[in-house]
Amino acid sequence: IRVMPNTPALVNAGAAVMATGENVDEEDADLVQDYFKSIGICEETSEKMLDAVTGVSGSGPAYAFMAIEALADGGVKMGLPRDLALKLAAQTLFGAAKMVLETKKHPGELKDMVCSAGGTTISAMHSLERGGFRGIIIDAVETATNKAREMSDALQAKEEKN
Repeated sequence: IRVMPNTPALVNAGAAVMATGENVDEEDADLVQDYFKSIGICEETSEKMLDAVTGVSGSGPAYAFMAIEALADGGVKMGLPRDLALKLAAQTLFGAAKMVLETKKHPGELKDMVCSAGGTTISAMHSLERGGFRGIIIDAVETATNKAREMSDALQAKEEKN
């Protein structure tokens, strides 16, 4: 069984994905899945998908931490005290993630609920789009996935050599 967990497991909010080999029985797979569900969520996929999982949820907390830091920096730039800006930024990302998970609505629909005509948020969305926000995130996932594949291939080649 190969599992890709992530660091939010440290606060019982992890996202793990597992792949089972052909010699793994269902009881062992259930045991591992139950373990990881005790510290977040645990999904199952094929081995070939685990590198992409690494790019999304394995590396993803770092993307979120950077977004929180950037939001807080923006707040500080606009006059908020650092501690308040950081608390607001972290709670905002937490709340947004919770809305996606609990409402099961598409993030685009939830975004549109915040964007009123001619308002502050739609103006900010334009700024993010102009800066390539989505493309940068997609590129980050692609880069991490490709690096994970490269590392997996190197490990497999080393194991085959031995």
